[in-house]
Amino acid sequence: MRLAKYLARSGVDSRRRAEEMIAEGRVCINGIIIGKPQTLVQDNDLVTVDGKPVEGFEQKTYLLLHKPAGYISTVRDTHNRPTVMDLVKGEEKRLYPVGRLDADTSGVLLMTNDGELSHRLTHPSFEVEKKYLARVSGIPGEKALNNMRRGVLIEGHKTASAKVELAGNFEKENESLLEITLIEGKKRQVKKMCEAINHPVVNLHRQEFAGLKAESVREGTYRHLTSREIKALYRLVKL
Repeated sequence: MRLAKYLARSGVDSRRRAEEMIAEGRVCINGIIIGKPQTLVQDNDLVTVDGKPVEGFEQKTYLLLHKPAGYISTVRDTHNRPTVMDLVKGEEKRLYPVGRLDADTSGVLLMTNDGELSHRLTHPSFEVEKKYLARVSGIPGEKALNNMRRGVLIEGHKTASAKVELAGNFEKENESLLEITLIEGKKRQVKKMCEAINHPVVNLHRQEFAGLKAESVREGTYRHLTSREIKALYRLVKL
């Protein structure tokens, strides 16, 4: 098995992050620093990360967290800000978030130690849908909405086509509610798309991710996925 996949399957971190660890020279096989994520791991090999042995495959855990605003979507934070790990302290397994939500964004966040599933759910080639409710400044017209649907330029890159609908407006506050479904997941993408049509985001909530809905669990809490939900995720990314 390739080294990056081995680390992901062992619950060290996602495959993408495992590749970064390897590039940083933090991973050894039998005491030798390995720089290539495609290096094969044999049955009797001793794999270490930062000098600590990787204990092999652990039982997979899958959580659906309804993240409130104010939490960082990372395992640890150098500034001691609250992270999503503070919301799942009752879990014994090492977990990490699948993708990220900005600190001020609420909504559904999958957490797992299944590195291969995490990698596929976040890789753009699998086109996993993410649905957001964005409260924005002003009330965009059909031209602006069509621009978002077709794709807008962000830092020289045109976003993929998206589903965008005007879900409501608040005339008194001169704000409106957009329902936006993406198959991309670039950093701060929804906010940048709204800024590109001159209707910046006031509040953002991820309503759905890969068919999992935030409303199935109370904000600030989590639940374990059912076996049916796990199988559906695997089918979605062809595992």
